[in-house]
Amino acid sequence: MNRESGRVENEVRGLAEEWAAAELRGDTAFMEDTLADDFVGIGPRGFVLTREQWLERYRTGGLQNQAFAWEDVQVRDYGEAAVCVGIQAQRTTYQGHDASGRFRGTLVTVRRDRRWVIAGLHLSPLAEPPGR
Repeated sequence: MNRESGRVENEVRGLAEEWAAAELRGDTAFMEDTLADDFVGIGPRGFVLTREQWLERYRTGGLQNQAFAWEDVQVRDYGEAAVCVGIQAQRTTYQGHDASGRFRGTLVTVRRDRRWVIAGLHLSPLAEPPGR
């Protein structure tokens, strides 16, 4: 890994950690500043949320996180974009229903105005490959 890739990895890993902490707190001010205007979040059941829909779940109090972590993160640097693959572990309720779980996540970040923002998140349930 060259110095530039190492710096990018540290910056993006730090952003992912700050984002996870903001999700735990329901910190919409941080998320408004960190989610790209065209952010798209894909939930573990395949539903798609725009940036505004993502934030609205917190604003209404419908989404409540009791625990939220971004674990085992691997970062790949593509210059003006970086991709993080990790595990999102959460103890969560949505509109009073349990939405807890551990999900494989792909977090897409892009550099805009010399800082990293989150352009997308795709979550999938964790499962063994077929035949295991």
